[in-house]
Amino acid sequence: MVKHWRVDREEKYEIVEKWFLKDLDMIDGKEADTDNPYFDMHFHKVYNLEAYSCASKYTFARTLNKLNAMYLKKDLKIVNFDDTYLNDDSFWSSNNRDCLVLMRVCFYAFNLLCLSLCPLT
Repeated sequence: MVKHWRVDREEKYEIVEKWFLKDLDMIDGKEADTDNPYFDMHFHKVYNLEAYSCASKYTFARTLNKLNAMYLKKDLKIVNFDDTYLNDDSFWSSNNRDCLVLMRVCFYAFNLLCLSLCPLT
């Protein structure tokens, strides 16, 4: 965990705490269906953390998942995250995620509009 602060125009970072990936049992995103930057990391103790944004929370979880798959290959539980955005093999996860998310929202909105215009018989 890194503490960040700014002094004039210079940014400072200080390592506050270190964990080992092998000791991580679970990452809990708390709420998969809301835009929530809070998550828990379960080691021997549970740490409540807040990411800069929901997107950075997902990026962090994806990174830990990739590191685990590459080096440890252990069963790392990642719960309360939307699998669509967590897996890189998904259509919706690419370098331009914001545009793809917007396309997805527009697609659902268009479907709702079409359904609302359909006459009920």
